[in-house]
Amino acid sequence: MPDGVCDAFIARPAGGGKYPAVLLFMDAYGPRDWLYAMARKIAAGGYYVLLPNLFYRTRRAPVVGLSFPLRPEQMQDAVQNHIMPLFRNYSPAFGVRDAGVFLDFLAGQKEADAAKAGITGYCMGGGLALRVAARYPDRIAAAASFHGGNLATQEPESPHRQLGNVRAELYIAHADHDKSMPPEQIELLHDALEQAGIKYAAEIYKDAAHGFTMADLPAYDAAALERHWEHVFSLFGRALKGAKA
Repeated sequence: MPDGVCDAFIARPAGGGKYPAVLLFMDAYGPRDWLYAMARKIAAGGYYVLLPNLFYRTRRAPVVGLSFPLRPEQMQDAVQNHIMPLFRNYSPAFGVRDAGVFLDFLAGQKEADAAKAGITGYCMGGGLALRVAARYPDRIAAAASFHGGNLATQEPESPHRQLGNVRAELYIAHADHDKSMPPEQIELLHDALEQAGIKYAAEIYKDAAHGFTMADLPAYDAAALERHWEHVFSLFGRALKGAKA
């Protein structure tokens, strides 16, 4: 990478052949057993999955000194003393630049078909998924964001301002109990999606909290996770494999 060596996890089908490439963008807690399990599940569906450590500039995975699963009473300390320090050496611009290297890496793997790649991102990775789809429109065919926060802010580089560059099919899932993505941002994002004229679906998961896909966090919601998997595989099936909806 331009700024060092990025440790990463790869999952792919056991058999031979070439499989559509997928980037799995982590949440703020970084690569760990649960995300490795998610990568393996996607791979079992017939995909070559790369899960990079987006915080590689600071440390290799595990990026937080915590024992999972986390309990509710641990969350304040986890965020203040483990997560926030990691963001001091990270910005979305770094992630977008890094993604070009990740895509080049995938293009060089004989088992990966990276001509039209997919992305699924969580929390911070959800916003990055949209940014990368906008930055590399000829290389990303599908992108999903789950409980991504601050997707439509007043910042000049807000993800919603970049949707006009996107050619990928998008799926965006919001938690209805998520302070990082309040109703006014959801509405602003919806308007931007409509104006962009791209193929997309955006849904609000009722009674879900920020982080609902993460089985090792207190926000985990089993039903919402399964709904998430249905949309991940249907999106990738259509956009990466050409399967009928």
